[in-house]
Amino acid sequence: MTKTPLASLGKQMLSSKQTVRAIPFALAIALSICINSALAGDPFRTSNPQAIGPNTETAFKTMFQQGNYKQAKTQVQQALSAEPNEPLVYAMAASLSYIEKDFNSMNSYAQKTRELGENLTKTNPLRGNIYTAAGHFLEGANIIAKEGTAKGAPQAVSKLRVVFQYLEAADKIAPNDPELNLLKGYMDLMLAKNLPFSNPNEAIQRLEQKASPRYLAYRGVAVGYRDLKKYDRALEFANKSLAETPNNPEVLYLKGQILFSQSQGKDSNKTLLEEAGKNFDAALAKPDQLPRSLVAEIFFQQCRTRNRLDSKSRACDPMRDKIRDAEGVWGPAALPPL
Repeated sequence: MTKTPLASLGKQMLSSKQTVRAIPFALAIALSICINSALAGDPFRTSNPQAIGPNTETAFKTMFQQGNYKQAKTQVQQALSAEPNEPLVYAMAASLSYIEKDFNSMNSYAQKTRELGENLTKTNPLRGNIYTAAGHFLEGANIIAKEGTAKGAPQAVSKLRVVFQYLEAADKIAPNDPELNLLKGYMDLMLAKNLPFSNPNEAIQRLEQKASPRYLAYRGVAVGYRDLKKYDRALEFANKSLAETPNNPEVLYLKGQILFSQSQGKDSNKTLLEEAGKNFDAALAKPDQLPRSLVAEIFFQQCRTRNRLDSKSRACDPMRDKIRDAEGVWGPAALPPL
């Protein structure tokens, strides 16, 4: 990768609005790694499983299987006390601090993630390299968040180079590891989204063939096909993810997006629009468990869908902005009526 596209990627990826969830999802999920404990199972591997602490595993499932960020925050704090040597929990804590715009805490958690990763390379090089990469990525995102793109981009791009180096080292150790491939699959999706002349085909193949847990792999494949505008395939994999996580609001939102896009390509198909609206409604069933910015985004999509269904002119933008700009981290318990 040459310097110019890497710099472009660093600026776009680390400063994008999507980073709010790109960090906890594409990083804390995919960069999750297990350390020895006999008390909990491995969410990534069905053979030769590793183990993580039970508190960390509970927080992981609450955040990524259930999509309940608010409850996961409490569980992450419990895991930090009970399992202080688990790198995954620090990556999750850094991600949640980013959502809360608590950048000092994010920096501390990012550094701890990297330090634990570096220490882990002595006894488990695969895990150590993955977590070292995670820490560097989080530190780069923190630099951009605190200093802005113009000032922070050079340091962030430098961090991004190091991320790729450690991921390549991990790949040489275990190229078929499901956890590593989940991470690399989502990183490939980011690259395809931000670099010109790129596409997510490699990420789709990696996630579909090698990554676990499957509900996260399916979700990534759905995103990849959505970005390729192959909506039938995207819907297929969104449904596969929902079959395993039927109440996950982010997957419901993803399915709604796909259906909405399908409707635009089929002469404003009302049936597809109605189905999209049902998924947006389901995604917003418990708005206070999601980041406020995500709630505003889903609400805006639902408002647009309603406008198309009944040919009304609801003021979607100001209602979205009111939700987004209100105080607090989490979405409101009640949303404006549509």
